[in-house]
Amino acid sequence: MDKSSIASSASMNPYTGTWGFSQAAHLLRRCMFGAISKDIASIEKMMMSQAVDLLLTNEPAPTDAPLVWYHIESGGVGDGQTWINLDYNTVNDFNRTQSLNGWYTNLLLTENISIREKMTLFWHNHFACGSMAVSDARYMYKYNLLLRANALGNFKSFAKAITLDPAMLRYLSGNHNVASAPNENYGRELQELFTIGKGAEVSAGDYTTYTEADVKAAAHVLTGWSDDPKTVGTVFTAKNHDPSDKHFSQRYGNKVIKGGADQAGAERELDDLLTMIFSQDATAKYICRKIFRWFVDYVIDDSIEANVIAPLAQTLISNNFEIKPVMVQLLTSSLFYDPAYRGCIVKNPLDLVVGTVRTLGVKLPHPEELTAQYYGWITVRETAANLQMALLDPPNVAGWPEYYEAPQYHQLWINSGTLDSRVKFLDDIATNKFQNVVQTFYTASLDPTLLAQQTSDPTNPVTLIADLADLLYPNPLSSDQLKTLHDTLLPGLPDYEWTNEWYAFTVDPTNATKKAAVSSKLTNLIKYMLELAEYQLM
Repeated sequence: MDKSSIASSASMNPYTGTWGFSQAAHLLRRCMFGAISKDIASIEKMMMSQAVDLLLTNEPAPTDAPLVWYHIESGGVGDGQTWINLDYNTVNDFNRTQSLNGWYTNLLLTENISIREKMTLFWHNHFACGSMAVSDARYMYKYNLLLRANALGNFKSFAKAITLDPAMLRYLSGNHNVASAPNENYGRELQELFTIGKGAEVSAGDYTTYTEADVKAAAHVLTGWSDDPKTVGTVFTAKNHDPSDKHFSQRYGNKVIKGGADQAGAERELDDLLTMIFSQDATAKYICRKIFRWFVDYVIDDSIEANVIAPLAQTLISNNFEIKPVMVQLLTSSLFYDPAYRGCIVKNPLDLVVGTVRTLGVKLPHPEELTAQYYGWITVRETAANLQMALLDPPNVAGWPEYYEAPQYHQLWINSGTLDSRVKFLDDIATNKFQNVVQTFYTASLDPTLLAQQTSDPTNPVTLIADLADLLYPNPLSSDQLKTLHDTLLPGLPDYEWTNEWYAFTVDPTNATKKAAVSSKLTNLIKYMLELAEYQLM
């Protein structure tokens, strides 16, 4: 059955099929960074609806702030102290940004069973903002907290908050938008990328959903707001705001937004602008398409549009633009669990890198040392950045092209510039050659025996391989592939050789020779398994 047929027959009907390991693993792969054996086992014991509820339970905000590490800040602030409330410092901002990158990466690496990190990254891609352009780590920290606080909240109120966020005011020149010289950057992106979306151009300057005149009118609504570096906040300057009435096109029913002269009036104008935009059905459909492409598949044909996007959009509208009900509907639908939608997404670099570290139980070096700890986190972040996904620095305001550039979409993650690097990373992980940046003598470690112990029967090579395949791949392998894996673990040897060696190791686990006998075989197996094309999918 093709995916259009699935959409037509299953639509958004609740899933009532089997709930087992493969379904639980699929849910976690899509909603988290990698799927860990113990997490899969935990939610497999629940009802599917309970597992989804757990994923969508609001996680508390991080209690630890990014810290100063390795470099001493001016003013006597040293290692182990945070910089988030310090004044901007040109000399130290690069180090602060690295600290923020490491802190954020660690939140991905240590996430609980929760969709929070995936949703935070989704919104980071949607309301894209980059640290290089903003040039103040304090702003990007506050921006990141804003994404987290609204990850499963109200889309409309989130759009207002991001509009007045100091990092976004800098990133899209909102702080230069004044009545005497309106800057159209944010007024354009608010409509084209953040809310209603740019429809097909039916005539010059008319994009079906809005017009160029609407961009100009929105820019006038948004005049007067700027960022305040002292408070890392937002300020309003009345003399910079255009108090006149703003006229919108027939695309918005020729709406007129009454002008305001003071801050209360300007904020009311912003509310009216968002109410006007969110009153259009196209806005709900636009964000639901992005959610579908992020969590399910990039192909949206007429059948998907009618049977999936439209119902999700109606749920969003009926719930006053609360995101959580939409996610509940999607993640409990029969469509989401259909086998045709497993393994159809190429892992983005963070799914590949962070997910691999988490799933395999890779230990980053010297977690007890602050400097080594941050270098380890930053190494993970830089590895993903080298694969074209730099956390807190998307390439432009549209986010990463793999989520909007048709027709390839996320197939673009694998290209001539990234394929070798993706394979090298996986080989380095399997063979314990994944080294910290700068401190290259610190190497991450994978103990393959610990991974084997998570399988249902590590004494049986057939069961061991089958369980690892279920953990690492979204779809079942063929019998020929499983045989090749068996030959990789035991080249030309009978099964009892493995059973005997494993028993010998478990009886005397501190014996280096006995551990090496099983570890070397497991390393070869894991290396080969990670090299299969199927591992690039989720």
